[in-house]
Amino acid sequence: MSSIPEPEVRRGRKFEQVVDGALRVFLRDGFEGASVDEIAREAGVSKATLYSYFPDKRIMFAEVFSAECHRQADRAETELARTPGAREFLTFAGQRVIEFTLSDFGRRLFRLIVAEVARFPELAREFYSNGPGLLRRKLVERLRELSQRGELSITDYDLAADQFVQLCRAAVHDRLMLDLVQDIRPEEVAKSVESAVEMFMARYGARGEAERAERSG
Repeated sequence: MSSIPEPEVRRGRKFEQVVDGALRVFLRDGFEGASVDEIAREAGVSKATLYSYFPDKRIMFAEVFSAECHRQADRAETELARTPGAREFLTFAGQRVIEFTLSDFGRRLFRLIVAEVARFPELAREFYSNGPGLLRRKLVERLRELSQRGELSITDYDLAADQFVQLCRAAVHDRLMLDLVQDIRPEEVAKSVESAVEMFMARYGARGEAERAERSG
């Protein structure tokens, strides 16, 4: 017995317009609270046009956040490729991690996924695969490259990538997500990133890097 094929997303002249409108509504109202009528109004299209691109709201939700997360990841990859050395790369990557955490999009997206994960676990898996998981894979690739160049000494790249991200966010993430603070000062961001880089390099820096740091200290 053949399985029923998944409905396809179709693209057209107003596809990006619909995606942008849907993103704003989903971030504001959540999955359950977002109505197709409101998404159509926000996007400035008819419901017929919306349904011509997306057969149902669940598929729209997954596609909208997949597209946005890919845009974020592609931009980050381009920027991170410009940083040649390990310390420069880690400092830049740490700044981008915190900037995303501090951004209105990052905060709203995190809260939305947490709110919906119990009812729609597959949406959370898709979000992770196309969002944090995608960025994590790119970070792992760069850490492996820096290790092969002799600037880092890492055996478990996945663990190292997770540790670095958590080090960067340690001083800001929980306070922001729980609304304990409304904003994080630039000097706090700089201090958090600098500390994360120092701790990461103390654990994973190659011998030459450690010796240079000891001599300079």
